Amino acid sequence: MTDVAAFSFNKLVIFGVGLIGGSLARALRERGEVEGARKVIGVGRSPASSARAQALGVIDGAAALNDDTALREALRGADFVLLAAPVAQTQPLLERIAPYLDTATIVTDAGSTKSDVVGAARAALGARIGQFVPGHPIAGRESSGVDAALPDLYVSRNVVLCPLSENAPEAVERVAAMWRATGALVREMTPEQHDRVFASVSHLPHVLSFALVEQILNSPDAALKFSFAAGGFRDFTRIAASSPEMWRDVCVANRAALLDELDAYTDVLARLRSAIEAADGAALEAVFARSRLALTEWQEQRAAGLARSDAPK
Repeated sequence: MTDVAAFSFNKLVIFGVGLIGGSLARALRERGEVEGARKVIGVGRSPASSARAQALGVIDGAAALNDDTALREALRGADFVLLAAPVAQTQPLLERIAPYLDTATIVTDAGSTKSDVVGAARAALGARIGQFVPGHPIAGRESSGVDAALPDLYVSRNVVLCPLSENAPEAVERVAAMWRATGALVREMTPEQHDRVFASVSHLPHVLSFALVEQILNSPDAALKFSFAAGGFRDFTRIAASSPEMWRDVCVANRAALLDELDAYTDVLARLRSAIEAADGAALEAVFARSRLALTEWQEQRAAGLARSDAPK
């Protein structure tokens, strides 16, 4: 079983109590030996979503973003604030809450891009930027919303923190301890490194998945093609069921790194097209064999890593 680090908090305020924020709340309240008052307040875009989260027991209370009094009360004495909203909302959200933040409150996020988020945080918080510790939990499901939240979503999953020079080491460690208490494995990167890596292994695959579905939709016999789609299509397009709003923001925010990856992928496609056109089976098989070997090694390494993280401590 994963070793859960000792962790204590009294109040956590989550902006966006969906899959990511809701799973964090459930993990901290339902898993391991988390101590303290463990009060969770949700701030959502609609009263209905907040009411649903409260009815499910994911949060203890809710505040409306446009209610100054409720927002001030929600943030008073908060140990942590998590921004689990689309990355384009980072700056307006931070500007909205900045007047009500206690000096001891640590703010972190769950955004899939980091350079833009850091820029937004600097613009919104100014000299108080040290209170913001950028983060990205690498976890998800096809389902979204608070009904999809799971207490074990983060077990043995990576969470990347991108500490800033202005962050106190104690603040970074507190955020790391929060995520470790969910069962997650915490890693650190620079924001720039993060965006390059995830443009390749996350953002590009989502674009390709959406693109394949779009290609079929644009064909005159789309309905016929969809009627014969099976396992291979399902596996490749599973992530196209993800939030359009979220992935719109990710693509725009990380466009420089994503364009580099798209260009490199286009080059590989051009090579494969040439090989197919020339009926060059040897060239195709060489690419496919390299890919298969690399994927097999990755799967074995990942399985070994998960086994080590779940071994008794």
